[in-house]
Parts: sequence; C-alpha cells; structure tokens
Amino acid sequence: MNLEILAVPPSDDFELLDCGHGRKLERCGPYRFIRPEPQAMWAPTRTDWEADGVFTGGAHEDGGGRWNLSPALPRRWPIRQAGVGLWAMPTPFRHLGFFPDMAPHWAQLAAAAGPEAPTLNLFGYTGVASLVAARAGAEVVHVDASRKAVTMARENAALSGLEAAPIRWIVEDARAFVAREIRRGRRYGAILLDPPKYGRGPKGEIWTLETDLAPLLSACAQLLDGTGQLMIVTSYAVRLSALALGRALAGATSKLGGSVRAGEMALIQSARGQLLPTAIFACWTP
Repeated sequence: MNLEILAVPPSDDFELLDCGHGRKLERCGPYRFIRPEPQAMWAPTRTDWEADGVFTGGAHEDGGGRWNLSPALPRRWPIRQAGVGLWAMPTPFRHLGFFPDMAPHWAQLAAAAGPEAPTLNLFGYTGVASLVAARAGAEVVHVDASRKAVTMARENAALSGLEAAPIRWIVEDARAFVAREIRRGRRYGAILLDPPKYGRGPKGEIWTLETDLAPLLSACAQLLDGTGQLMIVTSYAVRLSALALGRALAGATSKLGGSVRAGEMALIQSARGQLLPTAIFACWTP
C-alpha cells in the first residue's frame, strides 16, 4: 500500500499562518487564533503571533485546556468552505467548528453524489461534509451522538440556504444506527467516518477507537455492498498510523474488491509552503 499526502492550501476564510514549538497560528475569517499542535516540533518562521484567541493546555484530543479570548471576539461568525456556509467559533475542545484539512474528502463526496448514491456521514459533527454532498445532489443521512453538534449542523444548513435539502439529521450512536440500517437492507453510495479517539453516545454508550473502529468499518462495508462508490475514514488520533488505518479498511472491504488508499492529511503554511501534518485517512473505491 502506497501512502499519500493530501495537502490543503489556504482558502479565503482559513489560513495556516505559522506553526512551531508545539503550536499553530491560524486565521479563521478575519480573526487569528493560536492552538496547540504537538506535531509542530520545529521553530516557527515569524514573530508576529498576536491573536484574538489562544487555547492553552489540552494539546491532544482527550480534552482539557481553556480558551483566552479577546472581549471583541464575537461568539461566532460566518465563513465559507467548499462552497457552503458555516458558523465558526471557539469550541471547548479547542476546535473552531470545522476541519479545513477535510477539503479533499469533501470534494470526493461531491464527485460521488447523485440520486442513486445516498451519502452517510457518521460522526458528522457540524455538517460541512453533509452540506457539500447535499449541495452536489446527494440524499444525505447525518449521524452524530451529540445533539448540540447536530443543532450546529442544522444552523450551518440554514446559513448555507440548504435547510430544505434532503438531509436526515439523526442523534444516535453510530454503531447502533449502522446495525439498524443493515437489518433494514439499506445501501449507500458513499460513507464518511470521522470518529473520535474516545466518545460517549446519547444513551451512555462508550466509544474507543482502537477497539470499536474495525467492527464498525466491517459493518459499513455491508451498507456499500452492490452500490458503494466510496468509503472514507479519517482519524486525528496521533498514535494511530495511516498504514494501520489503511489495513483496517482493506480488511473490512475485502469482499467488495476495489482498492484502498491511505496516507496523511496536512495543511500548507501560507508563508513558505511547508506542510503541517494534522490527521490520517484511508479511502476505499471500487
């Protein structure tokens, strides 16, 4: 399996300005933020690191840490990514309400969209992928265990003018939903999974990436059987390798044929074009 790098350049509403010494400086809309980035193990290239918000502590996905925000910073502000609108905001888990390095996967979902290829977005968070797919013509099922995340996704749909788009918004544990879809005989043309390292479902279900991901991938492969065109899984867990993720997806889809690509996701620093690795991915196509 050859490993790839999917590198995302700056956009009008998001820019990686600099990174180094375990932190990154970003522009999101008109505002600048400093957040932890354990993989930025080199020295930064610029000295003007003034920001409207700084997240301290909580360098990993496990949580912790806190924001120090300028009093002039609004609670949220509108931006655009991949042709859809969304509300950006500092969240308690150090994120800004979206993941700009997902842009190549949004493009793949849009290319696979169509009336014969419904899209399933598991761990859908604030819904950018769901909106991109719906805007391209897909019927979408958006699943997240967090009611707050689904509410944010629906607000992003309204901001994008897609409140009437064919999207089903579901608050449920991803494993329970997929198991029910298998029993119903449902099939999907494209599936995106962006699972956390740890999580808790709406009924207290515990999710652990290392033990629960492989069975979920195998279950999702059953939803692709006969009609599937695309399955993408991403992970921001630093200790998981792209090769391991690729092998897990290859094993889950072995009965479907096709091929699996895997590799790293990265952001391109605007000043010098250098890459900051952010996550890993694996992608199955027939």
